[in-house]
Amino acid sequence: MVSTVTSKASENPTASARPGYGRLLRTRGAWTFLLPGFAARQPFAMLTISIVLLVQHTTGSYGAAGAAAAVTGVSMALFAPYSGRLADRYGQRAVLVPGVLLHAVSGLTLTALALLDAPLWAVFAAAVPTGASVPQVGPMVRARWGVKLKDSPLMTTAAAFESVTDELTFVVGPLLATALCTAVDPAAGLVTEATLTLVGGLLFAAQKGTQPSVATGGHARVEHASALRVPGVRVLIVTFLGIGTVFGGMQVSLAAFTESIGEPGLNGVLYGVFAAGNMLSGVVCGAIAWKAAPQRRLVIGYAALALAASGLWAAHSVPVLAGLGLLVGMCIAPALITGYTLVDSLVPAGARTEAFTWLTGAVALGQAAAVTVAGQLEDRFWSGAGFLVPTGGTVLALATLLALRSRLAARAGGRTVARGVGHRVPVAVD
Repeated sequence: MVSTVTSKASENPTASARPGYGRLLRTRGAWTFLLPGFAARQPFAMLTISIVLLVQHTTGSYGAAGAAAAVTGVSMALFAPYSGRLADRYGQRAVLVPGVLLHAVSGLTLTALALLDAPLWAVFAAAVPTGASVPQVGPMVRARWGVKLKDSPLMTTAAAFESVTDELTFVVGPLLATALCTAVDPAAGLVTEATLTLVGGLLFAAQKGTQPSVATGGHARVEHASALRVPGVRVLIVTFLGIGTVFGGMQVSLAAFTESIGEPGLNGVLYGVFAAGNMLSGVVCGAIAWKAAPQRRLVIGYAALALAASGLWAAHSVPVLAGLGLLVGMCIAPALITGYTLVDSLVPAGARTEAFTWLTGAVALGQAAAVTVAGQLEDRFWSGAGFLVPTGGTVLALATLLALRSRLAARAGGRTVARGVGHRVPVAVD
């Protein structure tokens, strides 16, 4: 039998090229989905912080604000995988267009209810469709890279590039949302988020030429089985849950800390420093031709993340918190990049969008739990108590990763046997 790697390399001339951002960005047709994809995912980083700032303004409680944001995050985490599965089955455009329309309407409804001092249950009710309809543009872009690059060594570079792009949105998004909510109006962040989601999402959906083809024919049932049945995907979900606790805990705790010192405008700056560390380390990760196995890189990187996060609760000044936030951010990108890279070797192409959305949803679920717990800790205990959440989340996830890391290894023969998921389809190992 001819190996999958060899046959794919002969079909893809980039497979033998040295990985690099320059070569990646010269991939034919890449810019047609990169630019609108960046615009479409930009609002994602604005949503949680915009809800927190608006609801805290109208209720005066970080606990209520965190709970509202958590409802949105849980809803997104639950519905995102189904959105990914539908995109794999029916095409990205068919899912994205109605999704962004629903998101814009529900987001504006949530805003109006909060401003009208509606009961908290009504705000929560509006938060459900707002989270459920968050467009999964990042996973869709990653799936398009998979189609363009197939089994090229550039896939690791593409994973790093996407992580950098995500983190750039988490630099710009919180800064923009905080500036709008504090300098313009508490509702300005959510209104802008809904508008950008609608416009950017429709522009991305219009790029039909680069979306993955929809599988048809006799093997459709096999290809469309759930990516959740792959054991390694379940391990990655737990790992990404821990990363979500870092994002959620940082958002609420930084907002509470900056308000406690009378400088609420520093919230976006400190979170931007944290995201900048993530972005910079992502750039470096993508530029390195790694020789170590991705499973080993994930364990080492995650251990560093847990260690760095464990010091956040003890920071009591802006410079120290900024430095620790930068360090934590630098530890996140390697874990994210490696996790997304492992999906390409563990999951058949027909289920990858769903697999990516499981990971994105796991981050959202971890973030939702973190904003809820951190909000309660900030309300009930000292300023900065919410920083205990990233510590606990990453330590628990690290313990799970260490215990189950063998499930991330590809099977013998250059392929991963995903029980029930495309078991007859060979998947090349990165």
